[in-house]
Amino acid sequence: MYPEERQQAIASLVMSQGRASVTELAQAYDVTTETVRRDLAVLDKAGIVRRVHGGAVPVRALHLVEPGVGERDITRAEHKDAIAVAAAEFFPRGGGSVLLDAGTTTMRIAAHIPTDRELVVVTNSVPIAARLATVPSVSLQLLGGRVRGVTQAAVGEQALRVLDTLRVDIAFLGTNALSVRHGLSTPDSDEAAVKRAMVRAANYVVVAADSSKIGREEFVSFAPISCVDTLITDPEISSAADAELSEHGVEVICAGGQK
Repeated sequence: MYPEERQQAIASLVMSQGRASVTELAQAYDVTTETVRRDLAVLDKAGIVRRVHGGAVPVRALHLVEPGVGERDITRAEHKDAIAVAAAEFFPRGGGSVLLDAGTTTMRIAAHIPTDRELVVVTNSVPIAARLATVPSVSLQLLGGRVRGVTQAAVGEQALRVLDTLRVDIAFLGTNALSVRHGLSTPDSDEAAVKRAMVRAANYVVVAADSSKIGREEFVSFAPISCVDTLITDPEISSAADAELSEHGVEVICAGGQK
C-alpha cells in the first residue's frame, strides 16, 4: 500500500470510528508506530484529522460550539440509558448527599434515583431539578446563576459560591471529552468552572460518559484524570483506552454488556 492510500484509509477509519490509537492503526496496516505518527502528521496538517495524545480524532471532535440538549439527548441514547442504570448503584446506600451535573446522561441518572432512602441532591440542571422536585425522599437544592440555554445549566459566580461551601458524598459528572493528557474537558469556560467546583466538592467522583467521548479533547479542561474515581461508559470503549485509564487509577465500568 502506498503512503497516500494508507493515509486515506486511516482518515476514513478515524472519521467512521470517531477516534483511533497509534497502536491500533499500526496493527491494522502492518506498519510501525513511527510510520503511523508521520501519516497522522500529514493528515493533521491537511486539516483532515486532529492529532491527540496517542492517536487521532476527526477535526469535528474538537470544537468550541456545543450541540443543544435536544440533539445530544437522542445521540447514543441506548448507551446512555445503560450507563444511567449502572450509575444508580452508586447512590449512597444509607442515604446521603449527591451532586448531579447537568447533561443528558446525568438526566437519565436522575430518572433512576432510588426512592427507598433519604438523599440530599444538589444540581445546576433545570431539567433535573424539575424531575426531582416532587420526589418525597429527595431534599433538592438547585444552584442559582445564569442559565445557559444550550445545556440548561446554571453557571456563574452564584453557583460557584455555593459549591465552594459544600462537601457531598458523591458527584455524578458529565463531560464532553475525556483523555489522559487533557483530563475532562468541555467547550465552555463557565460550564467548566462549575464542573471544576463540583469535583472539588465531592468525596467520590463518578463520570458518566459514553465511549464516543473517550480520547477526545475539548477547549477547556476542568479536571485531571486523577480526580476521577469511576468512569461508567459502554462496551465500545477500546481495549487500549480501558487499559490506559485503569493504569491511571480509574475504575472503568462498561454498562449494557460485555466488551
